[in-house]
Amino acid sequence: MEFLIITGLSGAGLTRAADVCEDLGYYCVDNLPASLLGRFASLCLATRGRYERAALVMDVRGTDSLEELLDALAELKGLDCQMRVLYLEADDATLLRRYKESRRPHPMGKAGESIQQAIRRERAFLAPLRERADFVIQTDDASLNQLKADICRCVQAEDRRFSVTVMSFGYKKGLPPEADLVLDVRCLPNPFYEPDLRPLTGLDRPVADYVFRGENARMLMDKAMELLEFLLPLYESDRRELTVAIGCTGGRHRSVAIAQALVRELESKGYLAAAVHRELEGVK
Repeated sequence: MEFLIITGLSGAGLTRAADVCEDLGYYCVDNLPASLLGRFASLCLATRGRYERAALVMDVRGTDSLEELLDALAELKGLDCQMRVLYLEADDATLLRRYKESRRPHPMGKAGESIQQAIRRERAFLAPLRERADFVIQTDDASLNQLKADICRCVQAEDRRFSVTVMSFGYKKGLPPEADLVLDVRCLPNPFYEPDLRPLTGLDRPVADYVFRGENARMLMDKAMELLEFLLPLYESDRRELTVAIGCTGGRHRSVAIAQALVRELESKGYLAAAVHRELEGVK
């Protein structure tokens, strides 16, 4: 069994990271007390495969001392499982802004102490844990989609398998800087001009059916897969990941439908692939 420990600075996005991991198939628990980690892991292992992957948020809220947290992690390492630590952080200015916007008290705050003082004290408190982390993600300017892509890369690095991130985007908001390959699908019929389809996205079946009606989208997919099947082994020889960006005008319909279909094709070929939809952040 695999345990991913999500930890780091308060306000750096730990709960958002847990939401991403849940979407990736992890069983997630937020704010697990350090004293319960060993017991929880033993219960999961006793299910004999029911839970294959668990992501646990553990931070200063669930421990009285750093030694207690480090001892809990050491206990977990002694069990018959795989354990990795994902540490999230941001700079002081970003954390201060987020706390001012949320108006929530800092978990390490003390009476008469500023939020900035609490942030600095927590950073020093967690420094030894950061040094032991397998992955560190800086979340200062990260959107939810970028956080998902970063976590996917961490998980895939853990698997030591070559991975492909397929990112949909809209040309109206510019090319994604992380793209290695770009495919323009503005040549396909645009669901935006259909009143019933405009409020939907490429994640909805009616939009996908509209995009793939006729032969053009299917032929485009076949050509794209033919190119990728040639290129991916070449990239795989000297790197662990590749980002393929799929663009349409607004990034909500055609590019999303094609990206979803491309991920399914890649997975059917045995590749580790994940879809990220840049312009759908916050869309349910």
